Amino acid sequence: MITVTFDEIEQYRAELADDPIALKALNMLADCEGDLEDAAISLALQVGQEPDRSERWLDGLAKRWRVFLCQTGIKESIEAGTIATPVKLLAAETEIPGVLALPVVLYAVKTGVEEFCKPLQEKR
Repeated sequence: MITVTFDEIEQYRAELADDPIALKALNMLADCEGDLEDAAISLALQVGQEPDRSERWLDGLAKRWRVFLCQTGIKESIEAGTIATPVKLLAAETEIPGVLALPVVLYAVKTGVEEFCKPLQEKR
């Protein structure tokens, strides 16, 4: 289980204060007591997706957007500890439901962006 602390949630609230969709996702994360997987599944259900399993569903979703998140610029932003730009770009430039962009970016942050992007580097 990947957990986001309440202090981290508050930090992300400040960083994403001008993004109402990301704030909605953060509210859900707080409601789920920081459980990133539970929050992602709840948000997915709200936008009409039907997660096929409750374990590691977010892992599969995040892997679909790995190429986007690991590109130059976005990866560096995540490594620097800022998530606002990656969340906004993922929501704006891909077909992911906007409310799921935050959980996907936080998944990459919490698993370690280097580890998350490693499979792409091995294919080169």
